[in-house]
Amino acid sequence: MVHPIRKVLKGLRYLKNYGLRATLRKMKYQFRPREKHCNFEYPKAVLDKQRNTVFPREIKFSILVPLYNTPLPFLKEMVKSVIDQTYSNWELCLADGSDDAHAEVGQAVLKMMETEPRIRYQKLERNLGISENTNACIDMATGDFIALFDHDDLLHKAALFEMMQRICDENADFVYTDELTFLSPDLKKIVTVHYKPDYAPDNLRANNYICHFSAFSRELLEKAGKFNPAFDGSQDHDMILRLTEHANKIVHIPKVLYYWRSHPQSVAMDINSKQYAITAGKNAVKASINRMGYDVEVESSPAFPTIYRFRYAIKENKKVSIIIPNKDHVKDLKKCLQSIFDLTTYPNYEIVIVDNGSTDEKLFAYYEELKARDNVTICSLDIPFNYSKLNNFAVTKATGDYYLLLNNDIKIITPEWIEEMLMYAQRDDVGAVGAKLYYPDDTIQHAGVVLGIGPDGFAGHAFHKEPRGYVGYMGRLYYAQNVMAVTAACMLVKASVYREIGGLDEDFEIAFNDVDFCMKIRKAGYLNVWTPFAEAYHYESKTRGYEDTKEKRERFLKEGDKFRTRWKQDLEREDIYYPTKMFF
Repeated sequence: MVHPIRKVLKGLRYLKNYGLRATLRKMKYQFRPREKHCNFEYPKAVLDKQRNTVFPREIKFSILVPLYNTPLPFLKEMVKSVIDQTYSNWELCLADGSDDAHAEVGQAVLKMMETEPRIRYQKLERNLGISENTNACIDMATGDFIALFDHDDLLHKAALFEMMQRICDENADFVYTDELTFLSPDLKKIVTVHYKPDYAPDNLRANNYICHFSAFSRELLEKAGKFNPAFDGSQDHDMILRLTEHANKIVHIPKVLYYWRSHPQSVAMDINSKQYAITAGKNAVKASINRMGYDVEVESSPAFPTIYRFRYAIKENKKVSIIIPNKDHVKDLKKCLQSIFDLTTYPNYEIVIVDNGSTDEKLFAYYEELKARDNVTICSLDIPFNYSKLNNFAVTKATGDYYLLLNNDIKIITPEWIEEMLMYAQRDDVGAVGAKLYYPDDTIQHAGVVLGIGPDGFAGHAFHKEPRGYVGYMGRLYYAQNVMAVTAACMLVKASVYREIGGLDEDFEIAFNDVDFCMKIRKAGYLNVWTPFAEAYHYESKTRGYEDTKEKRERFLKEGDKFRTRWKQDLEREDIYYPTKMFF
């Protein structure tokens, strides 16, 4: 009874944090055994239909498998999982670097080739290392698409069919699937199910979340080049980074179609103990970021050695304008500003406070103190509260190249908070950058905004109210990543991007203004980034809502309707960076 009760308790906690709509969507996955929603076995009728499907394109998959002292049971199961594919136009390219003591590997393959002509085999004169062994597979390949497969893993029967369908439907040149890790030899002893986001370049640099099962066009391979032995141990990470840099259409298939075997000799069992792989991974992502034109230092994150933290060099110390709307609340404002003055290491910033009809004489006295500082400007807009209008007015008084929208109830924790956000905001492909915010009790207030969760079902905060040190699903709380939106309680955005999209929509007076703003940024072609390495306390009440008065509630509902209408298509599908199946 322990397991079901535990699930119920977790479900109630999820309901409290994320709302009814998100909970119902998640329940269809959570309240069944993991193997059920991994769809190990498709109905026979479905598999037969797949086998008889005629596609509009003729595509052969070359599945690359470098062999090295492969245990025969693993080898046979791996080959059988390919032979069982419902899409039949494939070849299995096996380059064998096994030593003389494991001659049975080649003998077993030659025996299989007697009945399966789609298997291609080459015995290498010596073990060349994982990259060169895989390159030998490439040299054997004659297919239109190349697929990467490990010698001790398994494929779902429909893996190639699902890939073929997406390649034809979406003209994809790079496709990848979700995966699981199982404890050998029992496929149903699931260690981890990895539900992946759609293509997210910052996530990919921080960790090779794409990994298995991936396939790419021969033309794309020719652009990216073969495997590089300099990155052995993280050769797949390097290759996927290069491939995605050149790809025209990257498609994620949100189905578990690859089964990664965990056994004592496998990387899946304990990659963190392989220092050479960790070093190779750091070097691979450093090379990728260098190709973007940025200098960077790469280090392991506090959570896992193979999840990386970046310290981009700031190219230019351009001015950052910190925009703070305020009405009375002198204690909150003092706490906020003192934390900025005491901790901030970034030298080139100004503060623009927009006063919204304050009446507190103590606040006016504090304003007089602030006026003595040459980097503080105080302006006034005495109107009924409209968060968007206040910020739009304040930026007209700002002189910075970046606007840092900040609530007056924020207390900075990280001295390099501006640098941590600016290192991403300076990139041409990034629009807005958000920080990691905590409630005063050290639970998480903000770790990025996710569409389709929250009490209203429109948008909510990832990992809301989880403990400060929580690692998150697949380490998500310990690396900078792409998100749909970030909160304007602490958001850095280029001034040029702010102007390009027309600032905050003033029809959103109290709610959804920041999410709408970030959605417009994405629509304009930019990425939004959340980083866990810029930290602050947010003294917003954990129980705060919009039902204080009938007027506020009506305004909230009106703005919610506007948001739902504007972003209807995005709300109808899952958040591309946070599928519901992820374990928040």
